[in-house]
Amino acid sequence: MDSMTQVLEESVMQMQSLLGDIAGISWAVPAGDVEWSCRDTAVHVADDLFSYASQVIAQPQDSYLPIDIVIDPNATNCQILETIAMCGRVLGQAVENAHPQARGWHPFGVSDGPGFAAMGAVEVLAHTYDIARGLGLEWKPPATLCGSLLNRLFPRSPDGDPTAVFLYCCGRASLGEHPRLEEWAWDPSVPASS
Repeated sequence: MDSMTQVLEESVMQMQSLLGDIAGISWAVPAGDVEWSCRDTAVHVADDLFSYASQVIAQPQDSYLPIDIVIDPNATNCQILETIAMCGRVLGQAVENAHPQARGWHPFGVSDGPGFAAMGAVEVLAHTYDIARGLGLEWKPPATLCGSLLNRLFPRSPDGDPTAVFLYCCGRASLGEHPRLEEWAWDPSVPASS
C-alpha cells in the first residue's frame, strides 16, 4: 500500500471514529468558519474524494470531469459517513491500481495518484476539524498524519508541531508570529523522485 493511501485510509478512520459517535444529532449548524453546514461540509468531503478518484482513473489534463456525487437529502448523517468511507476506498483503490506515471488535473497543478490521495486526506482532516468545531468538539488531526501531508503537499511550510503547522497551512489557525492565512493552497506537483 502506498504511504499516502495509508494516510488517506487512516484519515477517513479518524473522521468515522469521531463523527460516528455524534451522527444522531443535527449537523445543520455551521462547520467552524467555513460557509457550509456540518452536513454540507461532510457531503463536500465525499464529493472531493470521488472527484479525486475520477481524476486518477481518467487522467484528464485540463479540467475536472463533469461529474459530482449527489446525496439524497433524506440521507442520515450515518449514511453520509458511509458514503465518505466508500469514496475514500474508491480513491485508495484508484491510486493503488494506477500506473506510476498516471497524472490528473487539479486547479493547483497536475498530480499523481499519491498526490491525489494526499489531497483527499487533507480534505478529510481539515473538514473533520471544521465539523468538530461546529459541533462543539475538541479535536485536532494527529501529528503523524499531518507530518506526512506537510511533507508531500506543503514542502515550504514553517517548522513546528505538525498538527499546528497543518492547521496553519490549511488556513485554520495562526502559528506563532504567523497570522492565520486568508488564502492558502497546497503544492500537488509530483516529486522529482517519482
